[in-house]
Amino acid sequence: MDQLYAPWRIEWVTRDRPPEAESTCPFCELPERQDDRETFVVARSPRSFVLLNNYPYSPGHVMVIPRTHTGDFDSLEAETLLDHARLKQRTLAALEDAMDAEGFNVGLNLGTAAGGSIDDHVHTHVVPRWQGDTNFMPVVGDTKVIVEALDESYDQLHGAFAELDDATVVEESRAVEFEW
Repeated sequence: MDQLYAPWRIEWVTRDRPPEAESTCPFCELPERQDDRETFVVARSPRSFVLLNNYPYSPGHVMVIPRTHTGDFDSLEAETLLDHARLKQRTLAALEDAMDAEGFNVGLNLGTAAGGSIDDHVHTHVVPRWQGDTNFMPVVGDTKVIVEALDESYDQLHGAFAELDDATVVEESRAVEFEW
């Protein structure tokens, strides 16, 4: 699909990168940087973080990413899976509060065949949706219109995460045991 207007992307394309950056994983590199606003890291938990997607399907499109570098979902430790799930809960609540999202598409693209652009680091896409948010542009014009700049999405979501009440997520102290 063509992008109608996305001026914020030029900063990503023209950014200074160290020579080894071509071989480094952006999902490992970005949370290590000091400026969350610059890297669009909107929230963090002990084992995961939330990152605005640089190529959003709609405003507020984020990824919830475990810090563990692996493309194999089955290799994630139970503590990491639980942390990742809890952060997804918080992400849904933040998107509802900040953007009045009426629904969500939530999913993983595991492996190259699934269409993921970064297949060696597990990440979950969370795309907010609204009634009537699909119109003639993608169908007739093969173009998706993104109506909000990433900086504005960052401000809304970062603020919503900061205001979340701990009651919106499962108790942190609750132990979970998995029986298979």
